[in-house]
Parts: sequence; C-alpha cells; structure tokens
Amino acid sequence: MASTSTNKQPLLVDSVLHTVTNLDSAITSTFDVSGTNTAVLLVNAVTTDGAIIEDIYSIARGTVAAKINLYLSSATDYLRSTEGVLIGQFNSGTTVGAVTQFANMPKILAPVPHAGGEGQLRALYIPKGKALWAARESSSVLTDGPLVGVQGGWY
Repeated sequence: MASTSTNKQPLLVDSVLHTVTNLDSAITSTFDVSGTNTAVLLVNAVTTDGAIIEDIYSIARGTVAAKINLYLSSATDYLRSTEGVLIGQFNSGTTVGAVTQFANMPKILAPVPHAGGEGQLRALYIPKGKALWAARESSSVLTDGPLVGVQGGWY
C-alpha cells in the first residue's frame, strides 16, 4: 500500500455495504426532523470506523412521487430533532419499477480522468459516530411506498 510523504494512507474499504429498505411507514411530517417520526436507519456507523456511500437510490412501487429525506444523526434508536440533521432530499419515480438516484452527494477529492463534463465523482462519507436515516416527507402510511437503497463500503 502506497503512502504519501506525510505518511497518510489511502482510503481503503474493508467490506462492501448494500442495503435496501421499504419506506411504506417511514415518515416525517416536515423537511426538518421534528416531533414524532418513523424514519428508518439505513447505515449505522456509530460504533464502526465509518462508511463511504457511492450510491443512494429509490425504486418506485407506486405511481405517485415520494419526497425522500436523508438525515445524519448520532442516534441509532430514534431520529431526534436534537441529534439529526437533514443532508438532502430526492424524489422517487412515478412509474412502478423506476429507479432514481440522490444526485446531490458531496464531491470527493479523488482525481478522475475525464474528457469534458464534470471532473469529480460524488459520494457520501458517513463518519464514525454517525448514522444515516431516511424517511418520506408525508403524514400517511402507504402500501406502495418506495424502496430506498444504499451501496458503498465500510472502513
């Protein structure tokens, strides 16, 4: 493994991560974390060294778009307003089986070859001590809510 002149090691993923969760009953009534919500825990990095997420996607199971909110929190038992913060939002598709991605992940620093277009890749770093949560912005439970999935790796 190569290191830099300052003896820093490159980011290496120890094991792969891929999870998919149903958002039928995962709801929050507002954009911000407030009051009662039933958000679901997607990635728990509270007691690990962290994770890197390279793709967050939804698969539509109905024909009405759902707003999917993503939050980082230090809690793993319940998404609290004092611990959780919104990091992004995206919509599910409106055709059964349609796949949509969370396209607004932060840009990463790794260099990539390219010929025109965007010269940086995007990924979400979940640091040690944090957890990634998801919920639909709604007040009603569905029977055809979208699935949300994350793919990446553990450090």
